[in-house]
Amino acid sequence: MPQDEPSSGAASVQPKPSATPYKDRSSGLIVFGVLTILLGCLAGLFVPLMLIGQVAAAKATGASSPLSTMLPAMSIYGALAVALVWLGIGSVMARRWARALLVIFCWSWFIVGVFVLVFMLFLLPRMMTAMSAGAPAGQPAMPEAAMVMAMVFTGLIIGVFFVILPAVWTCFYSSRHVKATCEARDPVARWTDACPLPLLGFCLWLVLGSLTMLIMPLAGHGVMPFFGRFLAGLPGTLFCLAVAGSWGYGAWRLFRLDPRGWWLILITLGLVTASALMTYPRHDMIEMYRLMGYPEAQIEQIQKIGLLTGNGMMWLTGCSMVPFLGYLLFIKRYLGRK
Repeated sequence: MPQDEPSSGAASVQPKPSATPYKDRSSGLIVFGVLTILLGCLAGLFVPLMLIGQVAAAKATGASSPLSTMLPAMSIYGALAVALVWLGIGSVMARRWARALLVIFCWSWFIVGVFVLVFMLFLLPRMMTAMSAGAPAGQPAMPEAAMVMAMVFTGLIIGVFFVILPAVWTCFYSSRHVKATCEARDPVARWTDACPLPLLGFCLWLVLGSLTMLIMPLAGHGVMPFFGRFLAGLPGTLFCLAVAGSWGYGAWRLFRLDPRGWWLILITLGLVTASALMTYPRHDMIEMYRLMGYPEAQIEQIQKIGLLTGNGMMWLTGCSMVPFLGYLLFIKRYLGRK
């Protein structure tokens, strides 16, 4: 995550302009801003493309997926499109808040991209095998060379869009020259100056998690793991709302550099993780998919791929929480500063 020097004052304090000589990066801010806007437009295109893909899949399999199962992904792409266009405009205008948020976004994009690339390299062979096994009778199987080429091409696409591009964006917006250019052209203190960037990034991720929890009752019938069982319907919805409220309030307290917010997030994450680790060994993800309303044809494809079946979800939850909790410990040093 970003490592800018933390700002210990409140947002109302006027920042001092940098006296260190720097190279003006106004042109670069415009170029990268326009490219960021184009990325936002590309993200927005995925929303109608997902709807078109759903219609095509329904015709091919004869079973249509409920729109609610696609709601989280569509919401993420829609919000991402709006955010990138907004941040791109801020970059063109050399706004310091835009640079700060783009540093956070680019680091997040890069880190998530590395995990996505590793995950897809593990998943692609299984997907190809499942597609070959599920081919209609009489249709020749895909040649092994074609499968290898498809996996290589997919890996290259993911590597470019999820690793190389965010690395380039991160290097540019993390530059001290870009930071100094924005501070010189936008000398007014912004809300992003009130919180160190590593801590601000964590707060924004918590807000995203809270919004995701609010969508879950609509997208997945409120199905949530709860200490050895799955909650659904009203109990699951209330659980989602409780988690969303805790994360949202904790994010606000962390933004205010209040250690109580840190403890609230630590306790909430610990409970949610323990709940999941107690549930997934006893209940397979296939059961969860059925409770969420996934069509049987889609569930069969998931079973063929073996995606997060058995104890896979338990291991994924446990492994993903380790770096998350580690980062939570890392940002504790920024708390209590006034």
